[in-house]
Amino acid sequence: MADTNTKFAVVIGAGIIGLTTALRLQQKGGFHVTVLAETFPTDPKTIRYTSHWAGAHHVSHAGDDERWQKMDKETFDVMWAHSAPGHPASHCFHRHPQTGFSSAADETRVKWLEHMPEFRYLTPDELVPGATLGYTFHTVTITPPLYLSYLFSRFLANNGAIVRASLHHIDQVIEEGITPFTQARTPVTTTPTGANPNHGGTPRDIDALFVCAGLNARFLGGVEDKHVFPIRGQTVLLRAPWVRFGKSFEERDGTYTYVMPRNNGDVLLGGTKTPNDWSPTPREETTTDILTRALALVPELAPPSIINPTVDDLRPLIIDVGCGLRPAREGGIRVEVERVESSRRGRKIPVVFNYGHAGYGYISSWGSASVAVGLLEKALQDSFTG
Repeated sequence: MADTNTKFAVVIGAGIIGLTTALRLQQKGGFHVTVLAETFPTDPKTIRYTSHWAGAHHVSHAGDDERWQKMDKETFDVMWAHSAPGHPASHCFHRHPQTGFSSAADETRVKWLEHMPEFRYLTPDELVPGATLGYTFHTVTITPPLYLSYLFSRFLANNGAIVRASLHHIDQVIEEGITPFTQARTPVTTTPTGANPNHGGTPRDIDALFVCAGLNARFLGGVEDKHVFPIRGQTVLLRAPWVRFGKSFEERDGTYTYVMPRNNGDVLLGGTKTPNDWSPTPREETTTDILTRALALVPELAPPSIINPTVDDLRPLIIDVGCGLRPAREGGIRVEVERVESSRRGRKIPVVFNYGHAGYGYISSWGSASVAVGLLEKALQDSFTG
């Protein structure tokens, strides 16, 4: 039987933010957690699930935002531990030297990176043409499909439950839990009989709701945050196992070129940042532009036997060309809690919002999840004392 003191929480969204939030809540203890989503990590890639399309490397862009810095540092510490040899998640990561160049920044804009392993600023003779600043450190690149699957399996192994559903309004969950989505069929769950919050079709009131809906926070009823918008990013994935280092170049006009090596020998090239572009289809001219910029930054992308390589030498190495819609938000990440009235239950339910991470979801994930769970804990304490 389920512990009568166990609280029931639902997390909307199964991307990197939803999964890390659900896991942090499980780690806190005292909660049975259900993740409700349309798409899960084991599903085929779709434009509606951004986390599959990420790079992703841990290079923070927190600037002088202290809360953001703290979230990113906590996340790096977790990922550095996960990438250690012998850790069950080590196959999801590649530890490597990362070199960044910029023609738009000075040392004050990258000072927050000085905590990274083996950080140092480059000397003028180490800079690439056009760069006014350079720095190097050690970090990790994540292979998103592998890491998402690892987190998903951890969540299920911790007695988490999942429900596949298309949600129209958060009131559907606040008023009736997950019952409307599981009646007349068996919920997908790994929990023991009796721990299912809607076992036998009887509604079980939830005690907390987390909204980790990414771009869908713009449309989801009860949220409908019109500050949320997409930043389209296109990438090119190559097979180039001889490249084991990462490089990036931020230009004054905002162009950002990056080369991210993965543990399996693939290398991701990017990128683009186009606000309010909803197109799900890669563009050939953008692919050529990405290949051109990446090759100029890292000539080693071409097979070692090729002298004076051109873009055409990279095309046979292409595995995939993709694009994703980064879930950005005017004003930045929204991590806050509200109490939403349940008309059926006659009391307010804490709803924690955790979305708007743009292209930094992996970089901020674990730290953002900790902030979100901390907000819930305080809200529940305040309700009890109040």
